[in-house]
This record gives sequence, C-alpha cells and structure tokens, in this order.
Amino acid sequence: METPGLVVHGQATPFSTALRSLVNNRQYSDVCFVVGQERQEVFAHQCLLACRCNFFQRLLGTESGPEVPRAVVLSTVPAEAFLAVLEFLYTNSVKLHHHSVLEVLTAAVEYGLEELRELCLEFVEKVLDVELVCEALQVAVTFGLGPLQERCIAFIEAHSQEALQTRGFLELSFWSALTTYCEYYRTIYTSIYIDHLLQVYKDIFTYLMFPRPVAEVAAPVVRELRLALLAPAELSALEEQNRREPLIPVEQIVEAWKCHALRRGDAAQGAPCRRRRGTVTREHHRFLDLPFK
Repeated sequence: METPGLVVHGQATPFSTALRSLVNNRQYSDVCFVVGQERQEVFAHQCLLACRCNFFQRLLGTESGPEVPRAVVLSTVPAEAFLAVLEFLYTNSVKLHHHSVLEVLTAAVEYGLEELRELCLEFVEKVLDVELVCEALQVAVTFGLGPLQERCIAFIEAHSQEALQTRGFLELSFWSALTTYCEYYRTIYTSIYIDHLLQVYKDIFTYLMFPRPVAEVAAPVVRELRLALLAPAELSALEEQNRREPLIPVEQIVEAWKCHALRRGDAAQGAPCRRRRGTVTREHHRFLDLPFK
C-alpha cells in the first residue's frame, strides 16, 4: 500500500516577493486596466485574477487576443486603491495607508473580497481619528457596515467639537441620505451645534428639493434636541428664529425654559435635558444639575 503523500511548504517570503513583482508588470500581462479619473494604465494577469476573485472571473470571462492585452476601464476606483487590491490578490497581503484605506475598503466590498474587507476594517479601527471618521461613516452607511457605523458614531460623540469642524463633516452634510442624519444626530445631542443642525436640514432639503415639509421629516431628530443645554440667551435667540421659521415644537422650547426656571435638569417631562458624553460642559449646566446619560 502506497504511503500517503505529505504536503511540505517552502519559504513564504521569497514566494510572496516574487508574486509582488508581477503587480502592474507589463511582462507576460494579458490585461490592461484603465483606472481612476486619471485613466492610469495598470497591467495584470487574467488567470491569477480570475482564480482569486469571482468579480474578475465574471469581468474577464471572454477570451482576449494572443498579442495585445485587452483594455478594461474601471474609472470609479482610484489607481492607488486598485493597486492595493492587486497586491492582495497576488500575495494575500497588502500595505494599507491612512489616506487611502477607505478607498481600498470600498473596492474590497464592491469586488466581494471578504478577507480584504475585514483587513481594512481592522486597520480603520486602529487609525480612526477626527480627520477620517466622517468619511468612514459615509462608507459604513453606504455599504451597511453596521459595526463600523456604530464605532464612528461613538467616536464622533466622544470628539464632537473636533469632528464637526472637519471637512469630512461638511461633505457628509450633502453626501448622506436623510436617514443617516436621523441616526447620526440622535447620538450627538450637543447643544452648541443645534443651529448648525437646523441649517443642515434646510440646506439638504433645498438641495434635494425634497417634496415633504422640512419640519415633518426632521421631527425624529428635532424632538430629541437637548435645548435645556443652551444658555438662556441662546435659547431666546433660537426661540426668535423658530418664530420666523418654525421647525421646533413650541412645547419643546417651553420645557427647556422650565428647566432653566427651576434650575433642575429633571424638571421637564418628556424632554431630553440630560448631557451626553461628548457634550461640552458649560457654566450654566451646573445650575441645571444635568447628569450624563
């Protein structure tokens, strides 16, 4: 009886290095991708891509000519992210960077590369900061990445002052669907951003020409605004603005005034008057005796 064979393994590093040298190498390539807005040419090998990724197997299904590499246009993926995808497909490893990891993550999701997606998510968790978090939230909402979305929202809540001043936050205002606003702002509650929140609602509805009234669709978020955290002068200004452009129910403003009048955060019934973690502590808060939620 023949003895069963034994699989033995050579050194992984030289093997990986050799395959990495084939990434974007014109020699022996039989497909040329034209990627990104800059239409950069990237060379690859169809057999390797097809056996590693179903997306490319479908994309490269038809046979190419024997001499000229076929050209495949992928204009939506940046060249740097696409090269990272190829590096992973060729070597099963990839070097990720803070400035491009979300683009690599997006490509991994779109190409169905589950392992690469998980590697990107782990990396984002490690490098998440105020400059990255809003863009990461956009990606998480777009692709239904629940754990990443929760992580981003928690990070923004804990670093609200810094995060809401970033370019990513300003871009989020017009990028995201209205459902994102509801979930996002429910967790912020930071009183000093109420004016900004109201303006964002007006802006996005003007931008999208949404058919329903702003007040109606904004209600799920507006009713949870912690108006008692505003200083009396700010609350007066908000009340005056609300008379001109009604968005906040009058009863909600009355409840906030009750908290100030009695100097008790638990004085109002049915109105959120407690601070959340991430809310900037202000001098008048001590008179309201507002505990963290």
